[in-house]
Amino acid sequence: MLNEQLLTELHKLDRTQKLRVVQLLVNDLASDEALLAETFPPGAVYEVWSPYDSAEAAQQMQAILDMYKRDHDHS
Repeated sequence: MLNEQLLTELHKLDRTQKLRVVQLLVNDLASDEALLAETFPPGAVYEVWSPYDSAEAAQQMQAILDMYKRDHDHS
């Protein structure tokens, strides 16, 4: 949430100053978008690993769950 004092001060600005603030914020957002586009170019393909069809991963996860249940079972 925005600081109330900041909002109060922004409301006190004249029209030209408000436009300058808006321009500054829009430029900041555009820079953020450009940086994001450099990091993750549109249309690029990214390989994502999945444990689907990975019996070894399923066995490891089951072993961890079994150990957790054994160590935390207070029945």
